Amino acid sequence: MKILLTLLCLFTVVLHADDAQLAAVQAADAARLAAMKSGERSQLEAIFSDELRYSHSSGVVDTKASFIDVLTKGTTKYLSVDYEERDFSFPAPGIALMTGRAKFKIGTPNGELDPTLAFLAVWRLEDGHWRFLAWQSCKLTPPASK
Repeated sequence: MKILLTLLCLFTVVLHADDAQLAAVQAADAARLAAMKSGERSQLEAIFSDELRYSHSSGVVDTKASFIDVLTKGTTKYLSVDYEERDFSFPAPGIALMTGRAKFKIGTPNGELDPTLAFLAVWRLEDGHWRFLAWQSCKLTPPASK
């Protein structure tokens, strides 16, 4: 009985640790979206990993420096991001994968875009903070009209 109680306690601690880890990454993602919408350099620098690799659905690839320049200059303006699906997994200590699908509204010099994207994002725990490490997305075709 003592062994069973000990295992139950350990399972509860692990479960709460996972809940806390998930909540922390979700909060970091909310901060990332707010920073991307605001275009505030200090917020972007704080949430993006120095090793950021942001692969847009167009095929353009940005580093931390180039993506921050795009966002702070207003060349690309993220107006809204509405997740249709978002899941997290933790395949290794200090690594979180975020997958899903979202509707974006993006302002560009050529007008607004409103793609629906499937994505894979990678978060890494750096110095006790979750940092946005990588993004890869692809455009989903709109459903055929009937």
